[in-house]
Amino acid sequence: MSTSSTRETERDRPDGPAPETAMPARRLTAGASQRIGLLVAIAALVVFFGSARSSFYNQQFSIFPLLQDIAIFTVVGLSQMAALSIGHMNLAVGRMAAFSAMFMGLAFQDWHLPLYAGLAVGLLAGAAIGALTGWVISTTGVNSFVVTLAMDFALLGLVSLVYSQFTTAAAFTAKPVGMEGLRTYSLADLCAGPVCGSPAVPQILLFTVVAMLLVGYLYARSRTGRELLLVGSNITAARLSGIPAGRRVVFAHALSGTLAALAGFMLAVTSGSFTAGIGAEFMIPSFLGPVLGGTLLTGGGVSVIGTLLGTSLVQVIHQGLTTMGIGLESLNIYLGVILLLALSTDRIRSLVVTRRAAAAR
Repeated sequence: MSTSSTRETERDRPDGPAPETAMPARRLTAGASQRIGLLVAIAALVVFFGSARSSFYNQQFSIFPLLQDIAIFTVVGLSQMAALSIGHMNLAVGRMAAFSAMFMGLAFQDWHLPLYAGLAVGLLAGAAIGALTGWVISTTGVNSFVVTLAMDFALLGLVSLVYSQFTTAAAFTAKPVGMEGLRTYSLADLCAGPVCGSPAVPQILLFTVVAMLLVGYLYARSRTGRELLLVGSNITAARLSGIPAGRRVVFAHALSGTLAALAGFMLAVTSGSFTAGIGAEFMIPSFLGPVLGGTLLTGGGVSVIGTLLGTSLVQVIHQGLTTMGIGLESLNIYLGVILLLALSTDRIRSLVVTRRAAAAR
């Protein structure tokens, strides 16, 4: 599920197609090579950490929570990827998750809605706040960095105010039917037999799979997805082509807010309550996953599978270092270095492409 706004196409030659024996060997694209490299790195790290500490392979205490984290932060990465696809950033991704989770908590505790009805309320809240952000950016022309940063502070105050007014312990603790099962049960608990999955695979991973399929279809198969990528590549050219760039900006941020809401729900389910602090740790992972996976910071190119692999790499490193007893301060240093390397990949890729183009002349 990787796509970009430009694709190489073969054009008819005036003298007919070249003979098959004269065609050069097909090479992997840069995106495919990057994803394969991520997959190899993840496998190598799993073997390394498992060899260093056998407890890394413990299904209940290591693998199960690791897959939960991968599921949550992959959705967080998809949320940021939606904004990056048009060349924007969403610095309020964590606060949007908290804002949406606040509505879910209200729905469960005060409105007594069932689990998925409350989730729908939260997703609508995320879409609304994301659409509002996109509308402000599109209408004012202010950089997305500034607008989303301002939205982050505004939501921080609003969420804190609501929790202080409507809760006594700074959390909505109501648990609708089915929430505890999502937190503790694996795919193997859905039915009897091996066909249902491994006991180490959490049920909450299903939300991530659905989100990846829908987002992947949007960008790879739909007209709206192609228009989003064209806006990210060159918004002026997109407007001249008749694409409603303003509406696509609003849509991209609404999608980002919706996915942030889903991530907030998943985090609340795994933690057992809806608190004002939900999403506070989303900022760095939201960039790490998609950028490591091949999504362009400048817009115009995304990778859903790459976002999953980039997130998995970060979480495997995090879980492995935690298993080996590395402290929180050292973990933050390692994650900062990874982020720096991730943000450098765009520049490295452009240099490689430039040198290859020069060598081909």
